[in-house]
Amino acid sequence: MSNTTPATRRPAASAKSEQRIRDILRAGREVFAEKGYERATTAEIAQRLGISEATVFTYFSGKRELCMQVLGEWYDEIIEAMQAAMPADASVRTQLDAFIEAHLRLFLIHGTGLCALVLSEGRSRGQSLGDSFLPLQRRYTAPLMALLAAGQARGEVRQDVPLRLLRPMVLGPMEHILWEVVGQPDKPIDLPATARAVAEMVWRAVAAPEGELARLRDLRATLAQALQQG
Repeated sequence: MSNTTPATRRPAASAKSEQRIRDILRAGREVFAEKGYERATTAEIAQRLGISEATVFTYFSGKRELCMQVLGEWYDEIIEAMQAAMPADASVRTQLDAFIEAHLRLFLIHGTGLCALVLSEGRSRGQSLGDSFLPLQRRYTAPLMALLAAGQARGEVRQDVPLRLLRPMVLGPMEHILWEVVGQPDKPIDLPATARAVAEMVWRAVAAPEGELARLRDLRATLAQALQQG
């Protein structure tokens, strides 16, 4: 179970209860993906499972908690998949390319419905779920922020722009594409080509100028030589 929000349901007492929770979360993911947050109901989720709505409330305090648990588990899957796609021993550019491709694939191919829910509910404070997305967003962007910080430390990412501004430089173009696809679900998209184009555009924006990068490399070489001689 995701620990995104404080659990208010009573602890599961048996394997049967744990299976029931998994079933409710699975049906909840289907309904929220199909209908969004406002139009989804716990009654329909219960109906799909052939159980009473009261049974849903045995494990979850209400629709809001259930939805956040569904999204928390989905974000956990996304984070795990993106981290697996980013080889730790590769260059920052290679890892950034992998992050962008995995991000678009996971949102557009495997999670378009939930992607639409996040875009509609998670970007505006005061919405039904808006403020609850903040912890999810922090966890979700943590691998990217760590990569950009490492890139700055290695001289591969420009150092004249704060990390908080580099973040939207990477995520902004992808969010625009997500909005476009969600708004036109029947419009075909060449995902590999789109990912490559976005990665190239983003890298040009965040990469350290070649002159600075060359100077840093020279400095490192000089320091390494001095250490060896010493």
